Amino acid sequence: MKLGAFSISLSVKNIYKSKSFYEKLGFETLGGDITQNWLIMKNENCIIGLFQGMFEKNMLTFNPGWNENAENLDSFTDIRDLQKQLKAEGIQMLMEADESSEGPASFTMEDPDGNPILIDQHR
Repeated sequence: MKLGAFSISLSVKNIYKSKSFYEKLGFETLGGDITQNWLIMKNENCIIGLFQGMFEKNMLTFNPGWNENAENLDSFTDIRDLQKQLKAEGIQMLMEADESSEGPASFTMEDPDGNPILIDQHR
C-alpha cells in the first residue's frame, strides 16, 4: 500500500515561536501560510507541519499523489481506493472520504494507541 509523502503534523501553541525553533534545527518553509496559522517545513527528507488552533493532537499525515517535495507523482493510489482497502482490513474511520467523489479528499483514523492518522490527497 502506497500512502504517499509522510509528515508529522504538530499542534502548536504559537506558530511564530515554533517556526523560529524549527528553523534553528535546519528546517525551511516548504509551503503553507503563517498568517493562516499553518506551515509545512522541511529538513532534507524530514517534513513537519505546524498548525496552530486547527486540531487537538499531533498526528501522522500521509499525502497520496505527492512526493516529499509536494510534487505530483505520475502514478499513485487514489485516496478512495486506500480507504476501501483499509475498511476491508477492519480499520474504522473517524472521518471518511466521499467514495463517489473525485480529486482532493481526506479521511482520518486512529492507531491502536489513539494516535490520529490523516490521509490527505490534494489533487
